[in-house]
Amino acid sequence: MRVGQARNKLSRADALQLWHTVNLGSVLDAQPDLTTRQTALLMCVYLEEGPHTVRSLALRLNVTKAVITRALNTLERYDFTNRGPDMRDKRSVLVKRTGLGARYLSGFAERICSEANMSGSVSGSVSNPVSGHVSGRVSSPASRVA
Repeated sequence: MRVGQARNKLSRADALQLWHTVNLGSVLDAQPDLTTRQTALLMCVYLEEGPHTVRSLALRLNVTKAVITRALNTLERYDFTNRGPDMRDKRSVLVKRTGLGARYLSGFAERICSEANMSGSVSGSVSNPVSGHVSGRVSSPASRVA
């Protein structure tokens, strides 16, 4: 969350409904239908400080380098990422961002914002929809995708 923004509260039921609506919209539109792992990998590359290597991404997602390689093959097919040699360490492969990948995530972020604003789902307590127990706050991630 950015400094100066008001902290909004989101109920668990609203959070799940928002996630459902955004994911459903993503599946129904003409954009590529990425798996959860591919999406998580893409977000790591775009939202976390680099440089990103196949090895560092495998450690980050707690999977093997082969799993990362398969996911990157798909992301590269959509031109969302690309790989190249690390000039400092020839054994290492760097994963880089692309303009199309940035636009894809920017559109996804816009869909989240739009759905959250339309549903008014950024108000209320963070609570367990079953027990009604109120827990801590849910804060939105800092937007680094422009």
